Amino acid sequence: MTTSEPSMQVALMRGATCKCPQCGDGRLFGKFLKVVPKCDSCGEELYHHRADDMPAYIVMSIVGHIVVGLVMWAEFTYAPPVWVHWALWLPLTLILTLALLQPVKGFIVALQWKLRMHGFGTSRAALAPVRTQAS
Repeated sequence: MTTSEPSMQVALMRGATCKCPQCGDGRLFGKFLKVVPKCDSCGEELYHHRADDMPAYIVMSIVGHIVVGLVMWAEFTYAPPVWVHWALWLPLTLILTLALLQPVKGFIVALQWKLRMHGFGTSRAALAPVRTQAS
């Protein structure tokens, strides 16, 4: 079990690769988008996350920018018939969306974990620096 906390960059990369943000060994998801309650490797509690719809909004923004840009480029460059647009862009949209959902959700969960949001800080209270108010 690791007692030191990883840097923000390391924690976010671990989350984006669907690994535990604390140790980087345990898996973050039990099912496609269901976060495991606790890391199998280090025991870090992960059930605190509140990613909600944020990963979907981020994925829609990313995929939308990519696909709309490509659609516009194809239309102005080649002017293909509508059926070609449907045949190209629907599968691409579906593939990109499914490919990005897990890494983006893992990134968001790791960000919440690192920033000690939504109860994540309680399991690491001993590691947090104690702040005193100056008189």
